[in-house]
Amino acid sequence: MIHEHDDAEDGDLVAGPPEVEVPDHVAEAIRTLIHWAGDDPTREGLVDTPRRVAKAWREYCAGYADDPGHHLERVFEEVGGYDDIVLLRDIPFQSHCEHHMAPIIGRAHIAYLPKDHVVGISKLARVLHGFARRLQVQERLTAEVADCIWKHLRPRGVAVVIEATHGCMTSRGVRTPGVTMTTSRMMGVFRDDERSRKEVLALIAKG
Repeated sequence: MIHEHDDAEDGDLVAGPPEVEVPDHVAEAIRTLIHWAGDDPTREGLVDTPRRVAKAWREYCAGYADDPGHHLERVFEEVGGYDDIVLLRDIPFQSHCEHHMAPIIGRAHIAYLPKDHVVGISKLARVLHGFARRLQVQERLTAEVADCIWKHLRPRGVAVVIEATHGCMTSRGVRTPGVTMTTSRMMGVFRDDERSRKEVLALIAKG
């Protein structure tokens, strides 16, 4: 059974970053990279690019200013005795790999088996984005999301499955598009009980 509880106060999934001034040394570093790549950072189309790039990266990495666990502080205990799987499937996300700073684009499936309470489902997406908006590797991202939910909700089980494509593989190196990497982390009953693990994986696979 898929639980679809959410709270009404969430609003937008992720708030936009505040306007920031770009330090001169940051803009100059990007100009240096443009020049090193073979272009002229003083030509018309590139004059404002360093500051735009700097602001974009501040947004890409907004997760460093976020505490993902904070999104799980408000819980709901009046759920009519519900004690089955809660699943949020096909959550789109974008991150950047820490090795080449290339895009990681994918989707995540997050499930947990509540014990005493549930959390608004948009909060699960917020946890994902809080960790994704940092320089990442997919394996660590998967573990961080699962560990955060396990620590703050104290459920009977947590399952996180992430599927993503990596720009460092599709746009450089072996240049092999269309390849998807899948990682998973199972905790509690989803790790220890085979029937529970099969049930949650079957629910994820229905997408």
